[in-house]
Amino acid sequence: MTSDKKYVTLTDANFQKEVLENSQPVLVDFWADWCGPCHMIAPAIEEVAADFAGRAKVGKLDVDANGKIAGQYGIRSIPAVLLFKDGQVVDQVLGVTPKSELTNKLNGVIQNSEKN
Repeated sequence: MTSDKKYVTLTDANFQKEVLENSQPVLVDFWADWCGPCHMIAPAIEEVAADFAGRAKVGKLDVDANGKIAGQYGIRSIPAVLLFKDGQVVDQVLGVTPKSELTNKLNGVIQNSEKN
């Protein structure tokens, strides 16, 4: 099965490898299918994934199917976007957020990681 999506579907099982052990910055969108605002932000998440391909990883984690990880990061309200670098949360955004803000935050994480 071939897919043109640029983001990774994250799960409790692959989160360690895909996010925490990743050398690139990672943007994680915590969402659920029943969440209207999550569907509103989804196109921006997908565009950011395409725009940052090769420079950062973008993943989506369904909180209903992957409660362990959502609980571990204290996700109580969705959509929630966490930005990781070297396995640590370095920034976050809650609620429906414009693509420009997501882009700015991810650019900031990339620039900080290039300085180090």
